[in-house]
Amino acid sequence: MASTPKKSQGRVVLNHSTHVPGLIAILHKLSVHPKIKTLTPAVISRGRSNAPILRLKISVPIRGGFKLIARKGKSVQEVFVITDLTAEELAEAIGAVL
Repeated sequence: MASTPKKSQGRVVLNHSTHVPGLIAILHKLSVHPKIKTLTPAVISRGRSNAPILRLKISVPIRGGFKLIARKGKSVQEVFVITDLTAEELAEAIGAVL
């Protein structure tokens, strides 16, 4: 009697104590996508512009994925995504969860 394989889900790496408000909930929704392997929030800093709602923008390609920039209020945070998706497919996935 073989067990059915569990559907793989990406993981969200929580290695910082502070995050842009609302970011972790969005990353957990994104992690359900079958081609997203890892989402890692990184450096958080203060920006000059004020973003009233949470925005995620694809910044640059990295080895194995992309770097995103999350903005809310005056907070800015880098997010690294390890994925097999193209930039266009990732932008669609982000748009679907925002």
